[in-house]
Amino acid sequence: MIDPASPATRTLALWLITQENATGEPPERNHEAFHVCEKLRKSLSTLAGSAGYRSLVSRALTLAQKETPPLRRIRVKEDGTLEFSTAQQAPQDGDERQREGVVLVAHLLGLLASFIGPALTLRLVRDVWPDAPFADTNSEMETKS
Repeated sequence: MIDPASPATRTLALWLITQENATGEPPERNHEAFHVCEKLRKSLSTLAGSAGYRSLVSRALTLAQKETPPLRRIRVKEDGTLEFSTAQQAPQDGDERQREGVVLVAHLLGLLASFIGPALTLRLVRDVWPDAPFADTNSEMETKS
């Protein structure tokens, strides 16, 4: 299983968020992690269905909120997309937004790997982001047995 707290998982999550940082959307209206999750949603909904993906991202968000309480301002909509709760905004500080996003995406990757295995998880990531930098990091991303 991929450990969401491992440096390799956090590095991959940071890389994914960095790739989505260039969307040009104002940070007060969105969060870079939303873009990563949305791209994964499209791919994973085919595999697990909308309800399956929604359940997975909801659990990832719950785990991430325990580690990073400011993420409580985010909620999962019926279709599995993420949004800010009413009257909430993304933090203005880019570093804070990035840190929150890394935590959320790392938990999503960790949960996904617990269900379908690390190899398939990494393959799904590579399908969406062909340049993802993890050619030889599979063993680093697995938890210690």
